[in-house]
Amino acid sequence: MTLQPIPLPGLALPEDPPGMVAINEQCSMQTEADRRLIAVGGVLTANYALGDGPAEAMAMVNLIATGAASQVEVARAFGLSTRQVRRYQRRGEDDDLATSHRRGRQPGDVGVVRIKASAIRMARKLKDDGVSIREIARRIGVCEKSVRKLLKRMGWQPKPVFVQPALPGLDLPLPIGGPVALGQGESSGIPEEPCAVSLDTDPADRHFDRLLACMGALDDALPLFQSGRRIPHAGVLLAVPALIQSGFLSVAREVYGSIGPAFYGLRSTLLVLLFMALLRIQRPEGLKEQVPAELGMLVGLDRSPEVKTLRHKLERLASLRRAEQFGQELARLRVETRGETLGFLYVDGHVRVYHGKHHLPKAHVTRMRISMPATSDYWINDQVGDPLFMVTAKANAGLVQVLPDLLAQTRKLMGDRPITIVFDRGGWSPALFSKLESDGFHILTYRKGEADPIAEWKFTLHTATLDGREVEYWLNDQILGFQFGKEGRMSLRQVTRLQDGHQTQVITTRFDLPAIEVAHRMFQRWRQE
Repeated sequence: MTLQPIPLPGLALPEDPPGMVAINEQCSMQTEADRRLIAVGGVLTANYALGDGPAEAMAMVNLIATGAASQVEVARAFGLSTRQVRRYQRRGEDDDLATSHRRGRQPGDVGVVRIKASAIRMARKLKDDGVSIREIARRIGVCEKSVRKLLKRMGWQPKPVFVQPALPGLDLPLPIGGPVALGQGESSGIPEEPCAVSLDTDPADRHFDRLLACMGALDDALPLFQSGRRIPHAGVLLAVPALIQSGFLSVAREVYGSIGPAFYGLRSTLLVLLFMALLRIQRPEGLKEQVPAELGMLVGLDRSPEVKTLRHKLERLASLRRAEQFGQELARLRVETRGETLGFLYVDGHVRVYHGKHHLPKAHVTRMRISMPATSDYWINDQVGDPLFMVTAKANAGLVQVLPDLLAQTRKLMGDRPITIVFDRGGWSPALFSKLESDGFHILTYRKGEADPIAEWKFTLHTATLDGREVEYWLNDQILGFQFGKEGRMSLRQVTRLQDGHQTQVITTRFDLPAIEVAHRMFQRWRQE
């Protein structure tokens, strides 16, 4: 059975007058002839002629500002979108409703609002100075879209970085002072990099250089840089001066020459690999997680190479089989330029885990506490911790087996100068010490095994200024005899340090150094880490 409503006499609701629109429970809008009235709580708040856009926009803004109605309610009542209502509100805050009441854009407008001539001049000047579009929009008080449309209408173009001839016979002007190619030095003894050329003027558009590379007329694209703000990872550029000073690029050019006509040549490939190491990108596949344009800005190109391209470059370099020669030439250059820091050489081994397809012997990985396929790399660093060269041990041989070959290569590089080798307990072997001493090397290492403790009253306080800082140790200095083999015997100096009741023994063949310097040099092994 269906229930039917029963009309009650005397309770009929009054009908709304013609032209009445309810905005919400307390606000209403009524249109009469050519006038529109808006009331809030029965009180008239707006009375304007139909077609008066500014007055209608002001009435809508006032309803929202006083809290009488929401954006959605006003937009629904006036037949607008909430986006248009928000524009009216923004213009109301700037007292600019007279130019923002139109519904939709009109032909000839720049964005949604009109921009004053002074603001246009300011926008152009800021963009010429390299200010971002977001910052320009904030300063002149408009949205980013308006600034982009304004620059496009003005025909703004970025200033060329520099223009230089790429092929003989082209008469193009050079900038004052001439371009500087990455890798040029003056009188540091480092070979200078040849100055490359380019026809491109926009660092973000290198179509001319890419065309020349396709034609086989370009071996490596010239780095072009432009000013900018908030460039991701820009801090890695601080390593470029040190890279050039080390001669890395010059030696690579001498050893490898050219890797063929290409946009990404030898220099660009090596720079990308260097920046990947600084950014903790361990494998070429890690480039997939980077924005090519952002990483390319650091190298001076429009974009960085893709994973496939970089792998092809690495395969090309590996096929030349010149890695050992490259390391030797780089080490020879370092000896020539930094010979004064090579009196003490620090030797240490590091295990590098291998994830490739070849079968390699296992080695203990300390940080993972497990044995895995790996290689053992032995590094030789100077006394300030900078690397001299590195050798990969065959079959993960220990330091005792590798050290003679390492020092033989060191002697070829450094000649007959006296050298003190500093290493840890992994190289402990009195027989090895005797051989190294006969080859003209001094040793400095920790004593391995149990040692009889020394009475604390035998320690004396030593102080000195070493490497620019005050050093203070409680030390005991004595000479001990060590037996190796059946008839072999040698005398070594033992410097023992006392700290918080713990004794650390340091063994050396340097009898001429003060005890505090012996201890200091041994404890500075952390530099090479």
